[in-house]
Amino acid sequence: MHWYVDVVKKYAVFSGRARRTEYWVFSLFNVAISIVLFVVGRAIDFTLLQVFYALAMLLPALAVSVRRLHDDGRSGLWLLIGMVPLVGDIVLLFFFCSDSQPRDNKYGSVPKYIGAHI
Repeated sequence: MHWYVDVVKKYAVFSGRARRTEYWVFSLFNVAISIVLFVVGRAIDFTLLQVFYALAMLLPALAVSVRRLHDDGRSGLWLLIGMVPLVGDIVLLFFFCSDSQPRDNKYGSVPKYIGAHI
């Protein structure tokens, strides 16, 4: 749960790096909350509930996606490849599943080892 909260705390931070765990746990919680809000919205006849949540989480989702690309050494502009139907989504999925660069890069230190006692 702290991965989700950490991403929300970095609401519009596009600099730095994000580990795979941070990205995927945020995505999992984001989808789960969206589904729950959709069901609750339908039950209380207020279907915009999930839409408001999606709009509120748009910026953090973009920010963590850019930081995830930075972790692999890529520019955040690679998100634009997602506009290419099917192929772009597959390429982005590959990038988001890739492991971090093992060394510091121009976007920051390896987040896997920050705070670790070696």
